Amino acid sequence: MTIAANISRIQERIVAAARGANRNPDEILLMAVTKTFSPEHIREAYESGLRLFGENRVQEFSGKAAALRDLRDAKWHMIGHLQSNKAGKAAELFAAIDSVDSLRLAQKLDAAAQQLGKKLPVLIEINIGAETAKSGVKPQSKELEELLHSAVDLNQLEFRGLMTVPPFTDNPEEARPYFRKLRLLRDDIARRAFPRVSTETLSMGMSHDFEVAIEEGSTCVRLGTAIFGERAQAQK
Repeated sequence: MTIAANISRIQERIVAAARGANRNPDEILLMAVTKTFSPEHIREAYESGLRLFGENRVQEFSGKAAALRDLRDAKWHMIGHLQSNKAGKAAELFAAIDSVDSLRLAQKLDAAAQQLGKKLPVLIEINIGAETAKSGVKPQSKELEELLHSAVDLNQLEFRGLMTVPPFTDNPEEARPYFRKLRLLRDDIARRAFPRVSTETLSMGMSHDFEVAIEEGSTCVRLGTAIFGERAQAQK
C-alpha cells in the first residue's frame, strides 16, 4: 500500500476507536514518526494531509531540515531522548520538545528559547513502566515533583502535558494498564493545579497499540511503521 493509503486507513481506525470510546475523533492528533525515513517519504505524508511530525534525533533531523524547509505549515516535534548539551540546537530546530525528562534539561531549553526569543511548548516524558533502559521521569517521584513545581519559573516553556512509551508487548491489551496509569497521573496533576502546567496533551500510542491508547485517553498518537512501512534493517 502507498503512504497515502496507509494514512487514510489509519485515520479511519482513529475515528472508529474514538467513537467506540465515546470520544470526539477531532480531539486526537496523528503524528508521523519519521526516524530513518527520507525527506521524500516525509513529503509524501505531507502531501497526503499530515502536518505533525516527530523526530527522535537532533542530528538526523538537522540533516533533513533543509530539504523540507518549504513545508512551511508542518510542525516538527522532538520525541526522542534529548541530551542537555543538545538543548540549544533542539530549541532552534523544533517547534516543540515532547521528551523533557529532567529539570536540568528543562532549564537548558528555557535558556535556549530565551536566547531565540521564542516560546517552546514541551511535554514531560514519564517512564511509566519504571524501566531502567528507558529515559523519562518516574511517576510519583521526587524528580517529577521538582519539575512540576519549577515550571512557574521557566517562562519560555509552555508545559502542555505528558508523554510516554510503555514497556513493549506484542499484545496491545497488555499496554492498556500503562496508558491508564498515565491518564490517572495526568488527572492527578490537573487536580493539583500547578501554575503554568497544562495537562491538555496526553501523547501515547504507537503503530501497534494506538487504538488502545485512544480508548484510554490519548490526544496524540505517534505512528511510524504504520504510515511508512517497516524500517530497513540497514537503517536500523
